[in-house]
Amino acid sequence: MQDGKQAKYERMTTEPVERLVCRLAVPTIISMLVTALYNIADTFFVGKIGTAATAGVGLILPIMAIIQAFGFFFGQGSGNFISRALGAQDDGEAETMAATGNLCALFFGFLILAAGLLFHEDVLHLLGAAPGRVSDDTIRYARDYMCVILIGAPFMCMSCVLNNQLRFQGNAFFSMIGLVAGAALNCVLDPLFIFVFNMEVTGAALATIISQFISCALLYIGTLRSDSLKIKLRNFKPNLYYLKNIAIGGAPSLFRQGLASVATLCLNTAAGGAVAAEMADAAIAAFSIVGKIMMFGFSALLGFGQGFQPICGFNYGAKKYGRVLKAYTFCLKVGFAFLLAASCAGFALADQLVALFRNDPDVIAFGRLAMRCQCCTFSLMAVVTCTNMLYQNIGRVVGATLLAVARQGLMFIPTVLLLPHLFSEPIWGVYLAQPAADLFAFLLAVPLAVRMYRELKRKEADVTSA
Repeated sequence: MQDGKQAKYERMTTEPVERLVCRLAVPTIISMLVTALYNIADTFFVGKIGTAATAGVGLILPIMAIIQAFGFFFGQGSGNFISRALGAQDDGEAETMAATGNLCALFFGFLILAAGLLFHEDVLHLLGAAPGRVSDDTIRYARDYMCVILIGAPFMCMSCVLNNQLRFQGNAFFSMIGLVAGAALNCVLDPLFIFVFNMEVTGAALATIISQFISCALLYIGTLRSDSLKIKLRNFKPNLYYLKNIAIGGAPSLFRQGLASVATLCLNTAAGGAVAAEMADAAIAAFSIVGKIMMFGFSALLGFGQGFQPICGFNYGAKKYGRVLKAYTFCLKVGFAFLLAASCAGFALADQLVALFRNDPDVIAFGRLAMRCQCCTFSLMAVVTCTNMLYQNIGRVVGATLLAVARQGLMFIPTVLLLPHLFSEPIWGVYLAQPAADLFAFLLAVPLAVRMYRELKRKEADVTSA
């Protein structure tokens, strides 16, 4: 093993876990916030065009979620395998998986591009951009945004993989550099294309895909460092062994992101159908804005948890179960405290936060109640998310997948479809759908967390006594 990689192994398996998690979490938190900023930047600048434009972009969010779903599937799947292989000091397996994960993601990105452009009218109708459901302007904006965003699908997918693989190797700082540079460029190009070149939502989409391409290129440069795994074509081996391991590690992310796409579609349908037709655009715009704001806070939790993931993989592969358990409980405590503080701030500043994106009285009125309802249960997601990451990193695909789909799929989709029918004002069912889903997901996560806690304690005792 090379000196740089040996030093990294020693650091990951011996340094105090609290300090190690915090050090690795700083760049991953920034990376996740930057990822959220890509979408928030578009929503912020598009909001200056009008409510119909905000609603149109909001309707395309499921497409973005699908692209990210495959990116995270190959990124988390290959990354989890890589961290365990490096923990077991098997560099050859890790390098093969690095190449396989990236090239598979690039291929699937081109498939999404081709299918989306070929069937774009059918896709728009499925997403709710249809006459009688939303205004003609909203349909036009949705079409313009989607057709450009699809062009960037291959690079978005590969960018996700490179980011995750660098993180799982313990090189989170370089993944942060690539993402931050792309986000900064996006924030510069958005107003330039939208307002200076008068391209409206097409400009926002173009700014996003250019930024994603630059980010992907910079992340690839990060793999050229001496202590990083190299992406070599000769190592591309899409055989059953590697694809199976990608599926085991990546299935939870694929299902989570894929169901998030379906959940957004259901939310848009429920929000638009729960109010008078002339208010549908405002309701869809409001829930889209609130979703972006809440995701920004949730991204910070994901970033902190991602600081835990390489530690978990390295130490589980090295059979240091006590360190895995200590890092997990530390993440639970810090994550819960952070989300509780963020929830209090969001509850108090709901009006101001929504108005930042669209200063429309109707949008603010819908957004205020939606945000305050979600803030009531938001802190519970620390338990769900950290436990999901633990299960995913040690290869427990069933538990990891169950927790991954719980919040935005297993729990949210039924609640957002059913609750509006239980209220005389159906919009209240839409407001309460997310907090209800969060509570149910938390109740599901608790026994799984207790079970894994006991198992890791038992493994630690077995190793100590051996």
